Amino acid sequence: MTKISGSDAMFQVLYDWGIDHIYGFPGGSFDSTMNAIHNWRDKIKFIEVRHEEAGALAASAEYKISGKVGVCFGSAGPGAVHLMNGLYDAKYDKTPMVAIVANVPTSRQDIDFFQAFDEKPWFDPVAVWNHQAKTAESIPVLMDEAIRQAYQRKGPAVLILPKDFGWDKIEDNFRNNAAAHKVVPNFPAPRKEQVDKALELIKNAENPIVYFGHGAEDASAELKEFSDKFKMPLVSSVLGKGIVEDEFPAYMGSIGRVGAKPSNDIQTHADLVVWVGNNSPFSVFFFNPNAKVIQIDINSERLGKRHAVTVPMLADAKKTLRALIEAGESRPESPLYKAALADRENWEAWLESFNDSDEIPMRVEPIFDVINKKAADDAVFAVDVGNVNINFDRLMHLHGDQKWTTSGLYATMGYGAPASLAAATIYPNREVWNLAGDGGFAMMNQELLTQARYNMHVINVVFTNETLGYIEAEQVDESHQPLSGVKLPDNDWAMSAEGMNVKGFTVRNKREFEDAVTAAQQMEGPVLIDCKITHDMPYSTELNTLDDPAFVAKYDAQALKPFSYFAGKYGVEADAASGAASGASEHTEAEPVEAEEDASSGASRH
Repeated sequence: MTKISGSDAMFQVLYDWGIDHIYGFPGGSFDSTMNAIHNWRDKIKFIEVRHEEAGALAASAEYKISGKVGVCFGSAGPGAVHLMNGLYDAKYDKTPMVAIVANVPTSRQDIDFFQAFDEKPWFDPVAVWNHQAKTAESIPVLMDEAIRQAYQRKGPAVLILPKDFGWDKIEDNFRNNAAAHKVVPNFPAPRKEQVDKALELIKNAENPIVYFGHGAEDASAELKEFSDKFKMPLVSSVLGKGIVEDEFPAYMGSIGRVGAKPSNDIQTHADLVVWVGNNSPFSVFFFNPNAKVIQIDINSERLGKRHAVTVPMLADAKKTLRALIEAGESRPESPLYKAALADRENWEAWLESFNDSDEIPMRVEPIFDVINKKAADDAVFAVDVGNVNINFDRLMHLHGDQKWTTSGLYATMGYGAPASLAAATIYPNREVWNLAGDGGFAMMNQELLTQARYNMHVINVVFTNETLGYIEAEQVDESHQPLSGVKLPDNDWAMSAEGMNVKGFTVRNKREFEDAVTAAQQMEGPVLIDCKITHDMPYSTELNTLDDPAFVAKYDAQALKPFSYFAGKYGVEADAASGAASGASEHTEAEPVEAEEDASSGASRH
């Protein structure tokens, strides 16, 4: 029988599962596996990141944008600990990934040796599966199990590998079960009695709306048809963005601080919510507790978890929406539906009014206007955490085959650059954008070195406003405290990029940004564009007090109308669920954040 090293046997399993790259940073405790990386270099590409955290975040991002498990590694001690941030991102966003953690040889464990730690307890709180190999023969078995558990339990699996086991020779006779994972899931259809009960609620509702999340990602056509037939406005979680194109007239955007004004305006007036494929913990801040809810989900644990449910439907979103469409009677436009569309039209017109602004420092609207017009139809956007989440959610008009990813419930700054590594590795022929504030970019900017080393076509856009904007707005609007710890230096990011073999541009107006993007799209390899933007904060949907002249002046919101205007114009009566008058406050205190079925970024209610 042919002999093979423990580490090579592990890589055979990875390869058989379709894994063709791995992120990490070498260390002495990982030498045996580095040897396997060398042996497998023609089949599994090694992406050598500059920090283990970047590798773990890249591995977490991998599933979010491709549906495939990502793999990373770290050496014993500090290398292992550096993985934690990416592992927690995967844990809270319910993202399958595998982390290989090195340990010193077994002969040096438990004797207070250099970098010899009992590492398993470190990962118990974060991992869905966590084991240290006890024999070399167990390594391929454990790796196969780690991948299966990561997929099944939707989170990070950790395999701890003593250095000597990676060198040990074992029989090359393990056969994995990767093929079994390729079975196409077949989720249940709804029962007729559930459909009938749901349709009765829809028929009798005054102001129904749809609230969907990432669990509805395969039901875009059905969501739009459902909205058209039953005349329901659509609102989503943040990670629901892109499921229904932003241009769809009845899509109001996502709810909460990150989201748009119209979605926040209408949610308190809903007497019926058709809740499709999300598990947002922040949903407890949305809708009235007395509103009736039809909840569609494939996981029974989520039914009724965030809001009392009138009709629970343990079924597939696509199949259930289709059944409701086919069996239901069309509804006329409700007053809330008319008011919502008019509110959205007013909001969009206000945003677009700034597209050609020549203010210095520049506003963000011109930047996103350029990106909307010039980004490739199959571009992939890695979005960091902070005000960039707000601006992306409100201003980016996703279309075609464009994809995007962010750090959701965990909301870790620094996510953008590592996620761009994953996107550029998975999709080497697609245009990748890294959108980051100067605070988030500062945390992981060393990964420009990785982009340059592998000649990744990444357009890095840094929004430099010299502050931790998201935190500053919290200190001003929520806690009403003196600004503390938010000021950032005006770094020359273009010069920093040039020092890392990345072409850099500094821009101060729309024309300069457009020219820089044009140049970047014609180049190979990475480019950085440092946008010197205004210190002004994005419009606050938490406050949303358009009856306050100071608020209006602060956000140049003279052209915006409060929802009470549209409610009065279209006859939105006092809400049956809440008793709220048509001029009720549109204030909401949190953005929606969802795990697996949804996780949104930049959560303020940590």
